[in-house]
This record gives sequence, structure tokens and C-alpha cells, in this order.
Amino acid sequence: MKNTTVTDGVSMETYLTDCRLKVGRSIREIREKRGQSQEQLADKMNISRSTISKIESGKFNCSIDYLSKFAYFLDFEIILQDSQRNL
Repeated sequence: MKNTTVTDGVSMETYLTDCRLKVGRSIREIREKRGQSQEQLADKMNISRSTISKIESGKFNCSIDYLSKFAYFLDFEIILQDSQRNL
């Protein structure tokens, strides 16, 4: 991947890593709030527990399909928010 720069001077690679970490952290917090283990959620989603672990730790590039499954099985809504709120 070409190491391009985002408007605030952060490299694209760093930006993507930060996004994966933020999404993974949020999924873990919601899962724990719902009282589910990684194993229980993995069984429901029909994926391995290690995949859940990798997603939650930001080590796995989570597809929109996985994200949608998390939202379905953990009962949360995916919301995209414009970072330029003055539109």
C-alpha cells in the first residue's frame, strides 16, 4: 500500500490501524456488556474464537460482512458520522 498522507498529517497506514483498534475496542466493550464470551459469540457467528480475538485487538481487517454480523448478534447499530459536522 502506498503510504499516502491524510489531511491532518497522519499516514494512511497509521490511520487504518487506529480505525481497526477503535472498532475492535468498541466491539469488545459491547460484547462484554452483553455478557458474552468470545467463544459464545464465535459460535453464534459461525467463525473461530481466534478471529474474534484478532478483530477485537485490531490485528484483523474486519469486512463489512463481519461488522454487520457483530451488529446483528450483539444488537447494536452501525452509524457513519461525517467528521465535518459544519455541513
